[in-house]
Amino acid sequence: MHTCYGFSRMLAVLALAAGALAIAVPLNSYGDPPPWAPAHGWRKKNDPNYVGYTGKKWSKDYGVMEGHCNTAAVGAVVGGVVGGAVGSQVGSGTERTIAILAGTAIGAVIGAKIGQDIDATDRGCMGHALELTAERKTVVWTNHGVTYHMTPTRNYTDRNMPCREFTTVTTVGKKKKAKQETVTGIACRQPNGDWVMRS
Repeated sequence: MHTCYGFSRMLAVLALAAGALAIAVPLNSYGDPPPWAPAHGWRKKNDPNYVGYTGKKWSKDYGVMEGHCNTAAVGAVVGGVVGGAVGSQVGSGTERTIAILAGTAIGAVIGAKIGQDIDATDRGCMGHALELTAERKTVVWTNHGVTYHMTPTRNYTDRNMPCREFTTVTTVGKKKKAKQETVTGIACRQPNGDWVMRS
């Protein structure tokens, strides 16, 4: 009887000691990454959506969250669409897979020469950069020999529309013969998902 009691008491002491040890030694526990973290690794597998400037969730960021627009992937989405009405031709609402900078004013803002070379791929990179990129973070891409550095600089609301000011530095050519031009603009997001130039 004493042996049984002693054995039970010893087991109880061991259980208490194991519990105290488990409390004293912290286990590695990893919380969810912050919502603004790039979606690679854990987040890409478990939360693949990218939340846009207006709260819309996008399934792809086309690299803009990491600062480089993937023109090949964007080009595959927009296809051979031409002109300022590209947004209406790549879907709308929940079907839209990429944000678009639409409208015809973009050529006047960027400059006549470069404005003529802007195609649907550039409009997709610009729209998705406006949709997903944080303030003062630059997105870079090259298309048709023109390199773009686009940076949203200020967010505001005008007539219930979300708007963003941005700066775009365009570079044509290489090294000493390269020509750079810096332009600023304002684009506002329409209910259909298009970003439209204001100035």
